[in-house]
Amino acid sequence: MTRKYKVLFLCRENSASSIIAEALLRELAGHRFDAFSAGPEPAARVHPFAVAQLRPGISELAVLGAKSWLEFTGEWAPRMDVIVAMDEFVAAPHAPVFPGEPALYRWSFADPLADGVSEAERGRLFDKLFWQIVRQISAFIQLPQYTVPPRLTTCNA
Repeated sequence: MTRKYKVLFLCRENSASSIIAEALLRELAGHRFDAFSAGPEPAARVHPFAVAQLRPGISELAVLGAKSWLEFTGEWAPRMDVIVAMDEFVAAPHAPVFPGEPALYRWSFADPLADGVSEAERGRLFDKLFWQIVRQISAFIQLPQYTVPPRLTTCNA
């Protein structure tokens, strides 16, 4: 028996890059991966520019929402196979300890929510971010260690 890999994308507010990554992984390889996203300071809502980038091709927009990374820490939390830090603020040593022994990755992208950016420039930054994440997710799902789903372990009592 096999199961899906569980992947958690982290960014500070969980309103833009991690949401885009979660949605894209679910859309491009949802048959092999369960995708989640969270952050230490979750925003009240997903950023409208992120939604605009996803709207044309993502089928499950309703499931996206900003969440605290604390939802993925205690003993009751789902065990992640992979944690992806998407900005400096959530990379080690800032991140909490997640249950199990997940593989840790760090993907760096320019922050489209940086202060002092015009709305037109912000739109261009979100477009660039979207395509960078598409390329990163595409490469990630082709990594040899993730091309075959992990086996379920059974307990023989």
